[in-house]
Amino acid sequence: MTTVRTRIAPSPTGDPHVGTAYIALFNLCFARQHGGQFILRIEDTDQVRSTRESEQQIYDALRWLGIEWDEGPDVGGPHGPYRQSERGEIYRKYADELLQKGHAFYCFATPAELDQMRAEQTARGETPRYDGRGLTLSADEVQRRLSAGEPYVIRMKVPSEGICEVPDMLRGTVEIPWDRMDMQVLMKADGLPTYFLANVVDDHLMGITHVLRGEEWLPSAPKLIKLYEYFGWEQPQLCYMPLLRNPDKSKLSKRKNPTSITFYERMGFLPQAMLNYLGRMGWSMPDEREKFTLAEMVENFDIQRVSLGGPIFDLEKLSWLNGQWLRELSVETFAAEMQKWALNPDYLMKIAPHVQGRVETLSQVAPLAGFFFSGGVPLDAKLFEHKKLSAEQVRQVIQLILWRLEALRQWDKEQITGCIQAVVEHLELKLRDAMPLMFVAITGQASSVSVLDAMEILGPDLTRFRLRQAIEVLGGVSKKEGKEWEKLFAAIP
Repeated sequence: MTTVRTRIAPSPTGDPHVGTAYIALFNLCFARQHGGQFILRIEDTDQVRSTRESEQQIYDALRWLGIEWDEGPDVGGPHGPYRQSERGEIYRKYADELLQKGHAFYCFATPAELDQMRAEQTARGETPRYDGRGLTLSADEVQRRLSAGEPYVIRMKVPSEGICEVPDMLRGTVEIPWDRMDMQVLMKADGLPTYFLANVVDDHLMGITHVLRGEEWLPSAPKLIKLYEYFGWEQPQLCYMPLLRNPDKSKLSKRKNPTSITFYERMGFLPQAMLNYLGRMGWSMPDEREKFTLAEMVENFDIQRVSLGGPIFDLEKLSWLNGQWLRELSVETFAAEMQKWALNPDYLMKIAPHVQGRVETLSQVAPLAGFFFSGGVPLDAKLFEHKKLSAEQVRQVIQLILWRLEALRQWDKEQITGCIQAVVEHLELKLRDAMPLMFVAITGQASSVSVLDAMEILGPDLTRFRLRQAIEVLGGVSKKEGKEWEKLFAAIP
């Protein structure tokens, strides 16, 4: 009997996302329920955005939750390497096989030519899609252009008519017309594969038997199915999990809900409660109980109990569940968790040097430095009133700095200062115009310890959360403002 093998394949391009943990949890439970294996693979073919720091954060966040894998870049295994950036020769070999079989072709169209093609299609009222121009080139013409060193991509052929039947473990057979499919790029001009080729090749070579992934990938399933057919491989069983949603039913996004796993760790949620809550996203125990452990979830797991309505990720409900977990701890364990969370020696040693020179008694430490031990801080809109900036400019400055900090991967005082400096210089302001706003947003006070040091110590998650809080307290950002400010943000060097 075939051993069940599932996998999670996150991209290390940002903060570790709760959606990644949710899909990882269900893959883990499915594998363990069937006595199988769970693999972690890193999809880092986006050379511009992928970072090793982000990869490490993924490991740390999943392990904090209690999710462990049998094979992966950091633990090894018989099917490595487990980073796609280290598998380039493998993908090249399979792309060449598709070219030789006539299932793929070279395309030399430049980005400008493709833009013009799409603009013309849109003007004619057609859905913009690749027009197949690469297929009209003769073999001699292709060879001549390759010899001349012209840049190219490799695209797959797809049928233009008929229906693709996608077997989904939750929905049964889903019919998707082929005319909705584009001739997918398989190898980019930089020689790296796209998600589609890398995914199929890796899942096959790593013996993946079941693929549980987010339902946003369902519309593109025909391309994956067609690649399995082209290679003559047996495809794994497919399962498209419902997407996590905000309370207003929109797709879960950091604009409306904190989505970084690390945020919940920094806010003082218990990992067991967080995992319990993710387990309740579209799934329930047979006896409908709210509170359960990972071991209990694995023991009772049945993929058919997943409901397709978009599960709501609700911070209030998570907080309630976390409270249930906290209250059932022994007093000793509760105190130990408190200590581990914020009163641990490492964290206190970061804070102590900034507080020591500002107090005359130890009893003054809590009022001065209490914000280091909070999630959010109480904010008074009056403290944001500025001698030089209008109320709109105050919100704009905070929002632009927030966007800049959201993209920051190396979190230290120098980089944080650089982000703030870039924004104020572009707005033709001075650092002293922005710093009082940062003070209030981060500490809830008009003055305290160095706010730049405080931002470094608090870390990216709590810093960004507090800046978002400040913007909300000041009235939020309208759609019109958002569009205008995004243009302004794009122009910041």
